[in-house]
Amino acid sequence: MEPDVRLFLLTILNTISVGMVWLLVNMTIGIYYGFAFFDDKPTLGNYIYGVFFITSLVLFIRYLKKKWRGWKEIGE
Repeated sequence: MEPDVRLFLLTILNTISVGMVWLLVNMTIGIYYGFAFFDDKPTLGNYIYGVFFITSLVLFIRYLKKKWRGWKEIGE
């Protein structure tokens, strides 16, 4: 297999696997443990989960941009 094609497919696989782990962690904490929802008013746990979710989303997007920017430089 060509090295560029192999690197491209590994980048896709890495993106999908990191994305699935990110989703799994956030869904487990948010839905399974119930921090994504609140009954009458938000609790401290809901606020902590919200900050964690937004922070991890920003870091995840930053990671993907860095990962794919590296691919673009290699592909040229």
